[in-house]
Amino acid sequence: MNALRAIFAVACVTLLAGFPARAEDVTLTARDGSIELTGTLLTFDGEFYRIDTEFGILTVDGSGVTCEGPGCPSLGPYVADLTISGAHSMGAVLFPALVEGFALRQGYALKREELIGIGTLYTLYEGSSGQEAARITIKLTTSAEGFADLLGQQADMVLSMRQASTRERSMAREAGLGDLRIARQSRVIALDALVPIVSPGNPVTKLSINQLAAIYAGKIRNWKELGGEDAPITPYLMDIEEGFGPVFMKDVISANGVSLSDRVRFHPSNKALADAVARDPFGIAITSFMQPGNGEVVQLTGACGFEVEASSQTIKAEDYPLTMPMYLYLPERRMPLLARELLSYLRTDSAQFVTRRAGFVDQALMRIPIRDQGDRMANAITAAGTEVSLTELKRMVDSFDGKDRLSITFRFEGGSTLLNAPSRSNVALLAKALESGRFDGGELVFVGFSDGQGTAEQNLSLARKRAVAVKALVLEQLEAFDLSRVTLKAEAFGEAMPMACDDSAWGRGVNRRVEIWVN
Repeated sequence: MNALRAIFAVACVTLLAGFPARAEDVTLTARDGSIELTGTLLTFDGEFYRIDTEFGILTVDGSGVTCEGPGCPSLGPYVADLTISGAHSMGAVLFPALVEGFALRQGYALKREELIGIGTLYTLYEGSSGQEAARITIKLTTSAEGFADLLGQQADMVLSMRQASTRERSMAREAGLGDLRIARQSRVIALDALVPIVSPGNPVTKLSINQLAAIYAGKIRNWKELGGEDAPITPYLMDIEEGFGPVFMKDVISANGVSLSDRVRFHPSNKALADAVARDPFGIAITSFMQPGNGEVVQLTGACGFEVEASSQTIKAEDYPLTMPMYLYLPERRMPLLARELLSYLRTDSAQFVTRRAGFVDQALMRIPIRDQGDRMANAITAAGTEVSLTELKRMVDSFDGKDRLSITFRFEGGSTLLNAPSRSNVALLAKALESGRFDGGELVFVGFSDGQGTAEQNLSLARKRAVAVKALVLEQLEAFDLSRVTLKAEAFGEAMPMACDDSAWGRGVNRRVEIWVN
């Protein structure tokens, strides 16, 4: 490893809190002898030296150097200590599986302890020496408590089933923890989705999001109103303050301008919801795609005839309307080396495999052949208005001929050209795939689409601008990448292939997107 890259990081912005050293000379020497630095030791936090040198103040990774001189601290083996706090559904299964996968891949021995009332403690040991390397505590709380722990310096990372709120972001900035909106401090580590389930045998197999909201608002109370039996509907839901409850309240209830009915019956877990519906032939519940129990999943449809089935493929591409990203948030400060290695591991194919085995939807890139997208093509023809000509539809189909769509989609914040949180995370995923050589010798086309608001000409122009912008963002993420390895292009078809009805803010947001097509 290049010694300069391995051990030096200029950090004049943030002071490292830790051991206050005497102002005496030290000499730090790279372990291969190639680099030597002499200066005054300012601080040492157990892992990083901060020294004042002729080159300015430098931060040096202690794992890459030896220290000589009267200012050197007495060192014992450094043990990284990490606390991850947040959503119970992520901390109980998903993140433990990822920590165990990381330990196995890196060659660490592992001990797991259950901390009653807290969560799980992992101790990692060097495989060769048995020396303790890290302690990782996973606190089983809620998304809100996870952010509170981060703000209170009680956690190093947050597991969240939702995006950080405006208030949480503001408080993080005030606390010097950085901007939780940027990709460097937030990422999606897995995906799930909300699905409505009914008792097996219920004749209602399709619902629109508007109808779903009306059921939970008490505006639709009888299955007969939905084409089912003449029987009262019993709606079930999990606590709206925890788990996926806040997501349902935001994306279904609030988005449709209604309030939750007092007829809703609450249960504490996915299993309890599934069991309630299994016992109640006229019940309906909102549960996780990964844990529907024995209930029948109801397909979501739109007033204009669009139908989207919940599947790993539609959830990965965020084509399914109630896709639920699972977030990891980080503060703007240097993490210990082992933590940085863990974060890098989360981007690997190995981590995606672990995510699937844990029962969640991973982010591994899939190729979706055009022959498997008949419904989308049919929707394009059905929804084509007078402004979308047959010639334009033919141009689109010809452009996709011989290509596959990648299971990664870029969408935008409402009313803006800024990428939404999952899409910001997708930029890094696609850049990593390009750097790995996965698409060497091939062609990637960034294809922009729009909603149907405005003229077709305007929408085509906006869609092309978005495709060019996303391509540029991915290129910015690439480090020392030889552009001759792959051909990158931008194309647009405006409103020619809607994914949802334009009669709602959600539908228009889904239609404003950039897809990636590869040959």
